[in-house]
Amino acid sequence: MLYRVELIITNKEGVRDPEGETIQRYVVSRFSDKIIETRAGKYLVFRVNSSSQQEATELVKKLADEMRLYNPIVHKIEIRANRIEDSSN
Repeated sequence: MLYRVELIITNKEGVRDPEGETIQRYVVSRFSDKIIETRAGKYLVFRVNSSSQQEATELVKKLADEMRLYNPIVHKIEIRANRIEDSSN
C-alpha cells in the first residue's frame, strides 16, 4: 500500500521562533491584529510503500531521528500518514 506521510517540525513551546516572530510583526502591521500568533517550521512530505499506516509512520519517525532532520531538544514533530491510491497502474 502507498501512504502519504507528512512530517511537521516546529519549535517547542517556550523556544524562541525568530522567523515566526518576524512574520507575526508583519501580519499585525500590514494585515490584521486579530491573528495573535504565528509559528514557523518545516513541512516534509514522503510517499511510502508500506504494509500498514503504522509501519509507514514508524519508518518516517526513524528516518527523522537517524538523519537528524530535527533537534529533539528544541523541536517537536508531528507525523501524519494517510493511504493514497497508487496512480502508477
